[in-house]
Amino acid sequence: MEVNKQAFRIGAAVVLLGAGIWIGTGWNSIIEADTNSATPGSADDPVVTKSYVDEQIAKLSGGTSNGSSNSGSNNEGQSGTLEVVTLPSGKLLIAADGSQVIVRAGKAVAYSADANGLADVTAGQDLTNGQVVPNNHLLWFPRPGRGITTDPSYTGSLTVMVSGSYTIK
Repeated sequence: MEVNKQAFRIGAAVVLLGAGIWIGTGWNSIIEADTNSATPGSADDPVVTKSYVDEQIAKLSGGTSNGSSNSGSNNEGQSGTLEVVTLPSGKLLIAADGSQVIVRAGKAVAYSADANGLADVTAGQDLTNGQVVPNNHLLWFPRPGRGITTDPSYTGSLTVMVSGSYTIK
């Protein structure tokens, strides 16, 4: 009786192991059937040219050029372009929501009308009203009404790079 139990267990183990191997070898072909086998450059996966990509980008952006100008104290600059701006001492640069600023020269402090501040993306921190803005740090303005001004102890002007709309007051 004991021999029959042991023979049954060995037989069951052999059958299960064989079935597992058989299913495992067939499983690979099932997975391969679901992959994309398009050859690069074929009609299923075409190669595009730079001029085609530029044309599509121009269509999406409304066909605007990359140039932007500052007419007085208001700028409706285009996103993606950087404009070098000189901010006189005592003046305030208010950035529109989504604008980006990099202070290149001078000593700047953050300005915010509310308790929240602006994002110093380089340092990974939030700058609140009156906090020193480090030079060469990318600042992102998540909401309107926030900006930068010169440090009260600094008498020179600021040189900043701005991407997006802003107002100088």
